[in-house]
Amino acid sequence: MDWEALGREIAGQLRLPARDIDAAPVGGGDINQAICLRLGGRRFFVKLNRADRLSMFEAERTGLDALAATQTIRVPRAYATGSLAGSAYIVMEHIEFGGRPDSGSLATGLAALHRHCHRQFGFGSDNTIGTTPQPNRFADDWIEFWREQRLGFQLRLAADKGHDRQLIEAGYRLAANLEPLFGDYRPQASLLHGDLWSGNQGADRDGNPVIYDPACYYGDHEADLAMMELFGSPGAEFFAVYGQHFPIDAGYSRRRDLYNLYHVLNHANLFGGGYAGQAGRMIDSLLADL
Repeated sequence: MDWEALGREIAGQLRLPARDIDAAPVGGGDINQAICLRLGGRRFFVKLNRADRLSMFEAERTGLDALAATQTIRVPRAYATGSLAGSAYIVMEHIEFGGRPDSGSLATGLAALHRHCHRQFGFGSDNTIGTTPQPNRFADDWIEFWREQRLGFQLRLAADKGHDRQLIEAGYRLAANLEPLFGDYRPQASLLHGDLWSGNQGADRDGNPVIYDPACYYGDHEADLAMMELFGSPGAEFFAVYGQHFPIDAGYSRRRDLYNLYHVLNHANLFGGGYAGQAGRMIDSLLADL
């Protein structure tokens, strides 16, 4: 990529002087190239990918804008998206990070975010989870939404990719019998980050929690909480503080694996490896709990 050309392109979009252009690679992430772009005395965080991934960045910008509009928890401001010389890009605020967020502050901000609700489950546009398309057609019924647009969608991808037939069949048996995992629980359609593992959260230099790389939609707030436990745990203090602001239903522990199964299946479809076996074990455990 010609950084001077990219800088001039972005300067034109942001109506900034196209001077003092410089770029340095930034680590982190398996999907995109990331740089810190210096432009006109300011710094921007820019992610790049193939030109055909522009819609992915446009969806990310939509999600960041939706999260920012709640004024509940800090997210990077998204300034622009576009394509140049065979590459798509998204331009965001450059945030200086200072470590892990305080669990109490993160819990308070996330609970406030989840209080922003919609009358239906879904989102105004589709987006991506990683690079996988994520459909978000609005639906009145949460269980049906999860069955068709989350679990069912990943199972169809798994079948297309040739994953084990027993895994697929067991997954469909589970998808057809989700109701016992919910009982009398009727979730609200909360605004979710959608991909809130530990790598998509941090703290700025003042210690304020920051979340980024969203895959937003309106859904059960438990889905965000579950993802936070997939590759670790935010800890007991987080859940204690969160529960003070947004009570957690007693059946959450039963549904946690159901929500995380979506992400494990997505990892199996994206990366292969041992994720398919992990998904199979999760499905077997959930079926045994019905």
